[in-house]
Amino acid sequence: MKKVFDSKIFRITTGIVKTFIILVMVFYVGFVIVQRATGNRSIMSYRFFTVATGSMNGVYDINDVIAVKDCSTNDLKVGDDIAYLGSRSGLEGKIIVHRIIRIEDASDGGKIFTTKGVNTNVEDPIIKDQQVMGIVVGKIPIITQINHLVRSQLGFFSLIFCPLVVIIVLEILQTITDYQLDKRQIQAIEKER
Repeated sequence: MKKVFDSKIFRITTGIVKTFIILVMVFYVGFVIVQRATGNRSIMSYRFFTVATGSMNGVYDINDVIAVKDCSTNDLKVGDDIAYLGSRSGLEGKIIVHRIIRIEDASDGGKIFTTKGVNTNVEDPIIKDQQVMGIVVGKIPIITQINHLVRSQLGFFSLIFCPLVVIIVLEILQTITDYQLDKRQIQAIEKER
């Protein structure tokens, strides 16, 4: 066993695997923490959301992570996908991402938007410009792929659970081997005395 652990190839391979697993986990966990800690506030003009429903399937699927850029409501046009804060009809306090299908001028000088999901036939309640959080600029591919994998049972098991178990087992075996080696060295030193 000692020969296997001491081989250069084994040490390099396990070092690369451990580093990769730890970096991916730190990157993903860091992203989730930032997403939760910001409380939907903008970071350098961007917000990040995870798609929770299938109303935009085909464009943004469930568990896709999207980036939403702050913008002026005057720059929005029909066909843009926006994120907005719902204010009525069971949508109070929820963040919705839907496509603009109509824009009208409001009596107060602002804008009124009508949106709906690409997979729904029902229009959303009217959205005032102050509800708009920004325009969707796209998915974040790497985070989206990790998110899809982690949120599936097989993905969680193969990407989180198994690598952690492998790392822990390798560390335990390395510690046992080092302990046995130290014990032999101590015994050899004691015999020399």
